[in-house]
Amino acid sequence: MPGLIAASALVKLYAMGEETVHALDGVSFDIERGGYVAIVGPSGSGKSTLMNLIGGLDTPTGGRLHIDGHDIGAMDDSDLAVFRNRTIGFVFQSFNLLPRLTALENVELPLIYGGVESRRRKERAIALLRRVGLGERLAHKPTQLSGGQQQRVAIARALACEPQILLADEPTGALDTHTGREILALFKELNQEGVCVVIVTHDSEVAAQTARIIEMRDGKIVRDQHAPAPA
Repeated sequence: MPGLIAASALVKLYAMGEETVHALDGVSFDIERGGYVAIVGPSGSGKSTLMNLIGGLDTPTGGRLHIDGHDIGAMDDSDLAVFRNRTIGFVFQSFNLLPRLTALENVELPLIYGGVESRRRKERAIALLRRVGLGERLAHKPTQLSGGQQQRVAIARALACEPQILLADEPTGALDTHTGREILALFKELNQEGVCVVIVTHDSEVAAQTARIIEMRDGKIVRDQHAPAPA
């Protein structure tokens, strides 16, 4: 049975002037439900391109990518938008919070797009902010929060629509070491609760916290290593 994320001979081409760049060149892998995976590699390796495809931000040039049974390549922009809202939660290095909105309002945004009525979305957003330890910061705007607190708001927002996949792009890159460890501990808790967590990172220490490392170079997978099972 294919995994939650199933890629087969995945290709992504970009035109750069007169040249064609193979950002992904025949990539195949499965990620199971509840997986905890790091995708690593240097700049230009294809990891960001792969993240964009998994997140439904782009579509493949060739091959197949199925996420929760949905063929990403067969979707139009409208289908992809609905898919992203229901299936993927995004966490970014730069947090991507709206500065004029409070923490509560930022977390409510995906629920507004999802058509959730006001009372229910507020209850959900409050519960999520409490879950990430920010129950006392509901009315604070991003500029009134530390970097770690902003990332926790971003994680709460990512979880708003109960996604099956949490896709994190360099989630600790803008944080100090201690705060970064706290965020990774939160990811581990969420994974243990059943969320599939995929972290795109160049940081080997971050990758080492996951259960599986997929390493990319020149648009290909060069290593796919599972962590040893606990003794």
